[in-house]
Amino acid sequence: MRIAKSALIDPARNEVYGVAAIALSFFVFAYSSRLGQVSILAYYAVWFPLVLIDYRRVLGNSFRYLWVFSFALFCFLSVFWSAAPPVSMRASVQYLTHIICALIAMRTMTVATLSRGAVAGCGLVLLYSLLFGTYLYDSLDGTYSFVGAFSSKNQLGLYASLGVFFSYATVLIFRARGLWFIASGLIGLLSVYSLAASQSATSVITTLGAVALCVGMQVIMFFTPQNRRVFFAASLIIMAVVGVGALQFGAMDVILSVFGKDSTLTGRTYLWQQGIAAARDNPYFGIGYQAYWVPGFSEAERLWQDFYIASRSGFHFHNTYIEAMVETGLGGTLLLALILLTTVVSHLRRLFTIDRNPGSLLLFGIASLLLVRSFVEIDIMHPYHIGSFLLYFAVGKLTIVQARLSRSYFDQYVSSLNSAHTG
Repeated sequence: MRIAKSALIDPARNEVYGVAAIALSFFVFAYSSRLGQVSILAYYAVWFPLVLIDYRRVLGNSFRYLWVFSFALFCFLSVFWSAAPPVSMRASVQYLTHIICALIAMRTMTVATLSRGAVAGCGLVLLYSLLFGTYLYDSLDGTYSFVGAFSSKNQLGLYASLGVFFSYATVLIFRARGLWFIASGLIGLLSVYSLAASQSATSVITTLGAVALCVGMQVIMFFTPQNRRVFFAASLIIMAVVGVGALQFGAMDVILSVFGKDSTLTGRTYLWQQGIAAARDNPYFGIGYQAYWVPGFSEAERLWQDFYIASRSGFHFHNTYIEAMVETGLGGTLLLALILLTTVVSHLRRLFTIDRNPGSLLLFGIASLLLVRSFVEIDIMHPYHIGSFLLYFAVGKLTIVQARLSRSYFDQYVSSLNSAHTG
């Protein structure tokens, strides 16, 4: 049986291809450093050929994406003042093409397909780590942690976090049944186990927060769009009061002790101080995209030595905004922050104005997860990283106009139940 090429770019007919392509992308993002350049070529091979089928449909109106590329273009321009021009040039081209792949995925895949592909991808990544993973000794806190097939427990924790979130989304937001219901349940349990094994405080806390936020939004969506803003604002006020009260009674110390952390967050506060000091040397434009952590540069070598990073790679300031300030200065930092905040706020606005919108609910949850993690990780500013892929997928969806529906979420939910019962 022949399959028309146009089916590969039709979101209504390409679920099988989409799930496979997204799962492969997740696996490449996780292990490209182990698998080498051939894995990156495989990543490009599943997305760029779609342009040849129908470039107008796959790429869309490029003028809508100019603001989406603003940070990537700034990174490219930083080559002209970079302390390491070849490094900045290569990295900025990789980041730009990585964003294009994410936008191609956004144009050709539904959010439901993204969710199912993410479940499959996280399952593959975590299973590989459980089969071939190892424990590493952390010289800073004196403990052994399971890092899987990664070099850091935080990366294992990130994929476990995404596995939990997308398993929840596939079942409870997109209401998967049958095989996908079973698969999501099994991979969700695998993700919970991996999350516990990684002992990553960042991943555990942000996962619980993202799932709780989406569950709360699902409850709010039972109300009419006119009333959702009121309930959301009231919820924010209550959460703020409870949060301030908890901090006053020492909740932060309790949380840190549960995860074996101290007040320095395992040396991160010192690292942040060093990053802020480095940013002062080039406050407006930075030292150049990815031009700080370069072998042979004195400050990078000193910090690698301070934190016992023998490989002299895969290290950063553990804060997106400090990292962006050091590399791209105030200009790049503002552009990146604007993209992230626009994604969160715009998808939240869609939830307030469109009655039935599971896609924006999932993308709002993902963007919120990345926003919280941005204060302790750098998920969104590097190429071939799952965080930046998900961010630009969510950003791209904002360029697609969605229709305003008339019925409330509650009315549609009841109607779907009645239809299923009648059928």
